[in-house]
Formats: sequence, structure tokens, C-alpha cells
Amino acid sequence: MSHHDTDFQGDVHQAIRDAIEAAIPGALVAVGGSGGHYTIEVTSPVFEGKNMLQSQRLVLGAIAPLMKGDRAPVHAVDSLRTHAS
Repeated sequence: MSHHDTDFQGDVHQAIRDAIEAAIPGALVAVGGSGGHYTIEVTSPVFEGKNMLQSQRLVLGAIAPLMKGDRAPVHAVDSLRTHAS
């Protein structure tokens, strides 16, 4: 896994969880990874009836601010899984 420089201060895992939970209230969020590369798994009833692309867009839209800029804390999402609960 590569290293990605960032100016972000704080817990990136928690920032990802907080951003997703703000966009998808009540979601169960698991985050792994480091060095700018993360894996995310989200379970929520909001995904019911949505296809994979629609569900992933909801999650990626929620964390988009954490992915903006050359020194953003999230460089890549290596794995994104969504589940309807």
C-alpha cells in the first residue's frame, strides 16, 4: 500500500464514518485502511431498491469533501460495499 501525504489533522476513519452517517442517518459504517487508501462497508435501509452504482454514489458523495485536493486525507477507496438492512 502506498503512502499519501495529507495536511488533515485527526482520525481519518472517524471523519469518513461521520461524513457517511451525516448523509445516511442510522447507517452502520465500517472503515479500514490507511495511507490514503481505504475500504468502506455501509449497511442501511436507504439502499433498498437501489442498484450498486446508485448506492455507491450516495456513499462517495458523502465523503467527496475528504477526497478533494492534492493533499486530501482520502486518496482512494479500494473497496466499497453497500448492503440494504
